Amino acid sequence: MILVGIEDADTSEDISWLVRKIVNLRVFDDANGVMNLSIQDVGGDILVISQFTLFASYKKGNRPSWLRAGHHEHSIPLYKEFCHQLEMALGKPIGTGEFGADMKVELLNDGPVTICMDTKNKE
Repeated sequence: MILVGIEDADTSEDISWLVRKIVNLRVFDDANGVMNLSIQDVGGDILVISQFTLFASYKKGNRPSWLRAGHHEHSIPLYKEFCHQLEMALGKPIGTGEFGADMKVELLNDGPVTICMDTKNKE
């Protein structure tokens, strides 16, 4: 499952970088129990959920602010591009949520790995 947040500063280049990183990241165990395989190597599936709350700022006061979260007119096309590029890179359809919807999604996290990727911190 990928929770993706998009801000107005994000670009198509950021989307392409993120897709390449995701499909090639070696986070699945090989036969020796070592994280050495990518989602492509294991033939895995992906579910993408848009999640503007990833941009919550909690530094000032106790009410979170989402000022960094992208506006719909910018975010929706990039979200669709992200999903399309992931499908092309995997060679199969991915699951998606409905952008901006109030959804109930369950995640059973099987393992100790949760990774935060920020396209503004590529180095």
